[in-house]
Amino acid sequence: MVMTEGDMEAGTALLLAAAPAGKGCLIDAASALPPLAAVAPSALTGTAAATVIELADPAAPQTVLTRIRAAAATNGPLSLYITGQLHLDHKQRLMHLALARTTPKTLRYTGLPWHWLTSELKLRRPGTTTVVVDLVADADAWQLLGVEGLAVGYGTRLYGRVQPPPRRTVAAPAYVTAWAAIWRSGARPSLAHLHEQAAARAAVEGAVFLAVDASPPAVVPGYGAGAGHGAAPGFHEPAPAPYPGPAPHTGESAPAAGAEAFRAEDHERESPVPSPVPPAPMTGTPRSGASRTVTPRTGTPQDGAPVAGARTTEAPADEQPGHEPRPYEQPPHEPPAHEPGPDDPHPAILAAARAGRYTEAASIVALWESEAIRLHGPGSTEAVHWLEVRADLARLARDPARSCAWWMAAAEARLAAGQRPEDEDVVAAVDRAHHQWEQLREPTAAGSLAPALTELRRQVPGHREGALLAVQRRAESLRGDTA
Repeated sequence: MVMTEGDMEAGTALLLAAAPAGKGCLIDAASALPPLAAVAPSALTGTAAATVIELADPAAPQTVLTRIRAAAATNGPLSLYITGQLHLDHKQRLMHLALARTTPKTLRYTGLPWHWLTSELKLRRPGTTTVVVDLVADADAWQLLGVEGLAVGYGTRLYGRVQPPPRRTVAAPAYVTAWAAIWRSGARPSLAHLHEQAAARAAVEGAVFLAVDASPPAVVPGYGAGAGHGAAPGFHEPAPAPYPGPAPHTGESAPAAGAEAFRAEDHERESPVPSPVPPAPMTGTPRSGASRTVTPRTGTPQDGAPVAGARTTEAPADEQPGHEPRPYEQPPHEPPAHEPGPDDPHPAILAAARAGRYTEAASIVALWESEAIRLHGPGSTEAVHWLEVRADLARLARDPARSCAWWMAAAEARLAAGQRPEDEDVVAAVDRAHHQWEQLREPTAAGSLAPALTELRRQVPGHREGALLAVQRRAESLRGDTA
């Protein structure tokens, strides 16, 4: 423990470096501790008085939890520096931080569940906690991060680097050691500038960098008294034109329908940068700091078959030569102008998505979603809004399977909350799910979603006849293609 004087409220820094021994090691986590330990404690915490706790290659998850719990119970600012590797528990679909004795078979018992960490942090005062990570994710965890982001909870700043499994080598914690090197030079930039400098020094192929530096206000924008609809003003465009019959042709390729993607200036006529994180089939319950009862369903593929959500090299239907608008497409639409408030997260989410930083965008969504669930409950309109944001992120990432699954989850959540099948928000969600399903050209991916969409279409036929019949006909055709 190191203490300095000059501040009434001491800060705490917890340095956690953990990785399995032997062949399971993906990152030399422990090498991050000496550079960080050489930094002045006040730099690690941003306070004049500081307590520094080091955990090097711990073996027992309960021991780590005890240290995190004790650090989280302090009143002053808390900074966590975590270096290691993430793995996915396939039985429960939970993320774990591997510890010294972790193996693939013992992950559930020897790894630290990530939600243990977030559960401790969510009890702290908003704005007093910073988490800095330098992580390697195994293949399954890497895929899930592209969907869920890396959640750390309401009111917690998050900076970091996450990279896919290295090829035939062990990764170095270059991002965290860059923070230490900058501090040891005597510089004291803001955390945001420090992140930018460290990211420039630690760029490696495939890595994504996270910068979530905002705490949600007590009321999510668009959900004040009398807010009515479940989206912030200007967030959604009207639902795509229902089946049967294409939308009126305007002489231009129609954009993919769906949510308006956070801001009026974003349209499908701009090709989003491909996601740096490979897409994964959405199975299990989405997790972002709280449980939900609605599960996006993409089916269970057979062994050796392409999975739902897998991207193909075929161009989207609305970009192919001679394309005529398909059901649920519509001509370009300019939503009402909307000037976001200073606490509106949608512009930041959109900016990250348009730059191809989908994991960062998903992490911001997870932050706000967890707060909406905390304040209003998992089935609330406020929480469902963030399901719809996730659906639109998947659309921007050119992942129609996952976008369809999230839109279906949003529709099911609205129905479970008591909304009627004819309500505009419910119909719009099902229409958008239907549209994204129509974009799928891979028979196995489309076929795995067909039963859930058919069931939902029976409940929510939409405003015009023929939608259910269209799903049933294509589902039958898909069964013939995959037979």
